[in-house]
Amino acid sequence: MKHGKRYAEAAKLVDRATLYETAEAISLVKKSAGAKFDETIEAHIRTGLDGRHADQQIRGAVVLPHGTGKSVRVLVFAKGDKAAEAEAAGAEFVGGEELIPKIQNEGWFDFDVVVATPDMMGVVGRLGRVLGPKGLMPNPKAGTVTMDVTKAVNDIKAGKIEYRLDKTNIIHVPIGKASFDEEKLADNFQTLMNAIVKAKPSTVKGQYLKSITLTSTMGPGVKLNPNKFLA
Repeated sequence: MKHGKRYAEAAKLVDRATLYETAEAISLVKKSAGAKFDETIEAHIRTGLDGRHADQQIRGAVVLPHGTGKSVRVLVFAKGDKAAEAEAAGAEFVGGEELIPKIQNEGWFDFDVVVATPDMMGVVGRLGRVLGPKGLMPNPKAGTVTMDVTKAVNDIKAGKIEYRLDKTNIIHVPIGKASFDEEKLADNFQTLMNAIVKAKPSTVKGQYLKSITLTSTMGPGVKLNPNKFLA
């Protein structure tokens, strides 16, 4: 993959052989984010898990104390009082059965997170094939299948992010924007790492966290020492 001149300059700031402390890593990632837009800062955590085994799957959600810097559009599948509750909480879209053809046939995806009350999962289940691959399927572990729609919507708006293993057993999550100050990014990152360490399955053999890299949208990766988070 060929990188531009700006990336090459930013890459000079980072020693690829060094495992940085959190504060220094965040400082470097911020310095190397020089695009004309407010770049997202992401954490990429390579685990020693084998996601093919159900007992080594990790999936959950955590509310970042300073949010992600991104406004999130929420769709809630609910009816009656729960639909009214979702609207009052600030969900952009609320509905039920009538949304199925809109999503399935018209390819409508003007939302970032889907929440559903348990009684609506029969309806939402019919969208599994289109929502699943996009990572939009509501899930009790992520707190997106719940009767407490007010809390679900409020948490998402406050900066709740979901973490899960991808096919290569890596977790990719945003921890904020390049415009955030270093303390806020460090707080968000530490909150995320605490949740991931706590989610460690008891069945894991060998090293749980193999590598941790912080990067901005257009910048080079900065590696951290994974052992520091397991102490």
